[in-house]
Amino acid sequence: MKNEICVVTGATGFVGSHLVDLLLEKGYQVRIVARKSSNLQWIDRSRVSVYDCGLDDTGRLAEAFLGANYIYHVAGVVKSKTKEGYHYGNVITTGNVLEAALRTKDTLRKLVVVSSQTAAGPSPAPEPIDEQFFPNPITTYGISKREQEKLCEGYYDRLPITVCRACAVYGERDTEIFIFFRTYASGLMTKVGFDEKRLNLIHIADLVNGLYLASLSEKSRGEIYFLASEETYSWDEVRRVCEKVFQKKSLSISIPHFLVYTISAFAEFFSMFSTAAPTLNIEKARDLTRKYWTCSVKKAVNDFGFRQTISLEEGISKTVNWYREKNWL
Repeated sequence: MKNEICVVTGATGFVGSHLVDLLLEKGYQVRIVARKSSNLQWIDRSRVSVYDCGLDDTGRLAEAFLGANYIYHVAGVVKSKTKEGYHYGNVITTGNVLEAALRTKDTLRKLVVVSSQTAAGPSPAPEPIDEQFFPNPITTYGISKREQEKLCEGYYDRLPITVCRACAVYGERDTEIFIFFRTYASGLMTKVGFDEKRLNLIHIADLVNGLYLASLSEKSRGEIYFLASEETYSWDEVRRVCEKVFQKKSLSISIPHFLVYTISAFAEFFSMFSTAAPTLNIEKARDLTRKYWTCSVKKAVNDFGFRQTISLEEGISKTVNWYREKNWL
C-alpha cells in the first residue's frame, strides 16, 4: 500500500481534508489538487504533494493524476449566485477530471466522484428512498449534481467510476451545520415548520470511510450509492441529543414555512449587492421545507460493507468538543 498513489480534489475543504487524513493514516502516498488561492489550513504539506493547478486545465490535471491508483473527486460548488456557476463548478470541472483521468487509466483502479443526496431529491414518503428511485432534484444545485452523475455515466465504459451521494454531513471543521450548533449554544433551537421532518445525518468520519471502502470495491464500479446514517432523525431527536451534549436546554422556536421563504427572499435580494452567494436563498428554503430527506444505505452495506459507526450522540459530542477546543463556541 505504501507505494499506491491517491489524488484528492477539493482536499482543502471540509470533506476533502478529512479524506486526506484517512488516506495518510492508511499509508498511501497522497497528492492534492487545489487552486493557488486555496487555504491549506487543514493540510500537512510535509506529508502530501500539492498540485496547485485547479480543475480548469486537463493537461496539468493529467500531470497530477500520472500513475495514480485512486482518484477522489470531492471538489464542487455548493453555493453560487447563478445557474452557470453551479454548472461550471459541478459539471464542467468534473468533465475535466474525467478527461484527465483517461490519460492514467492504465494504473487507475477507481475514480470516486462525490455527489449529493440532493441529486436524487427529497423522499416523497417517510420510507427512505434507494438508488432505484427516479431522481427528482428540486434546486439548481441538485440539478447540477444530477448532471454531474449523468456525465459520469457516459464514462462508465472507459473508467472505473463509482458515484457516492452524501447526505447532510456534520463534524469537525464544518462551517455550514456549525451555524446550527452556534445558534443552539446561544440558547435558541430553531425548527422549520410545525410538522415532523426526518433526515439522514452522517458524521464526517463515517462519510470518508464510506468513500474509501467504495474505492476498494470491484463491485462498486459503474454504480451509484447513498452514503448516509443508517438511522433517520427528527429535529426533536436532534434537540434531545443537543440538550445532553451541551448540558442545557435552549428555547425551541418553530418558524412557519412562509416566513422561511420571506427571510430567504430578503437574503437573496441583499446578496445582489455582494459578490458572495447567500447561505440562505429561495432554493435553500425549498430544501428546508421538505418533510423527508431520507435515503437507504443498504446497497452500500451489501456491496462494500459500509456501516454507520458513529451514533448521533457521539458525533455531536465529538463535533461540539472540537468547536470548543478551537474557540468556535
